[in-house]
Amino acid sequence: MQMLVLGAGQLARMMALVAAPLDIHIRAYDVNSKQVLHPVTGERYEQTLTQAIAASDRITAEFEHVPADVLALCEQSGKFFPGRKAIECGGDRAKEKALLDGAGVPSAPYVLVTERRHLEQAISDLGLPLVIKTCQAGYDGKGQWRLKDAEQADGIWQEMQAFLDKDPTHSIICEKMIPFDREVSVIGARDAKGNVKVYPVTENEHTNGVLTLSVAGIVSQAIQAQAIDAYHKLAEALDYVGVLAIEFFDVGGELLVNEIAPRVHNSGHWTQQGAYCCQFENHVRAVAGLPLGSTDLLRPSAMINVLGHDAIPHQVLATAGARSHWYGKKVKPGRKMGHINVSASTLAELGKRLNELSEHLSEQDYPGVEARAKQLMK
Repeated sequence: MQMLVLGAGQLARMMALVAAPLDIHIRAYDVNSKQVLHPVTGERYEQTLTQAIAASDRITAEFEHVPADVLALCEQSGKFFPGRKAIECGGDRAKEKALLDGAGVPSAPYVLVTERRHLEQAISDLGLPLVIKTCQAGYDGKGQWRLKDAEQADGIWQEMQAFLDKDPTHSIICEKMIPFDREVSVIGARDAKGNVKVYPVTENEHTNGVLTLSVAGIVSQAIQAQAIDAYHKLAEALDYVGVLAIEFFDVGGELLVNEIAPRVHNSGHWTQQGAYCCQFENHVRAVAGLPLGSTDLLRPSAMINVLGHDAIPHQVLATAGARSHWYGKKVKPGRKMGHINVSASTLAELGKRLNELSEHLSEQDYPGVEARAKQLMK
């Protein structure tokens, strides 16, 4: 089977690595260069997007910000999963909020903003502080503002207006800032027949808006049940095919959706060695029409992002249960260059292994590893 992935980054790369043993051959379409290439080797193919679509049995995507004309071509082929609607909901916070509201899945109270009066309405209706986000752009903490005091409103509005003036079709959303206890996420796979398999919820730590650490297998059954319920509602509302990720705020034991990602997700990288069938393989299976693999927890696991570095201390790989995964990128400050997965037979043992890793990974570059280790060892 031939499969085309929209986007040529690390997620397409990891899909290709698990697809090969299934006799599924993946090519990627780089939406920036408009070239078709192999996501692992970088080999370029003399194909247009139209030719690549015609040559493919299935089409999927590794990210949400796909140009509308590309989405339209893929949708017309009848081969595109999870489909245009799902990708657009993941790339537009206004559409995402409408999806959540329609599915009855709770999220932070909000007001859509295209004019100054809408900002004033948000301040009045929601109160301060507010989290302000661009609807059609921004990720990993980009395209966001924090309005904590009414005196900031004029300055922040000028920046918001500059963004809106660039493209009148864009909008901004103001959300009530939620004092949450922690951030968690759930990842599941759904096939075209409606069969669903969901991975254990992960607890996530972010630094400056970027995911730095995820740990699987430590949340309560009550949290897991809420996350699974939200997953079913949203996957069914979208008639979803593939892997879908949902990020939540845990507020006193109640989950509020922060955002959805209609694709494989950074917080699910631990599944590469912590689950029987990883998220990348299950996505490929679902899109290809193959049976879904088990999402049961094989062993307690954690994922540590490598940001802005093209190497890790060799001692990391001497730690039992630790493996590295690299993305083949050029180094840039803060860029996701790879990740480290570490697994163990128990949570206490996982804590010990994270503690061992913390001796070689600085707190500045790998925040939270030592603290999480101590928590798990208790």
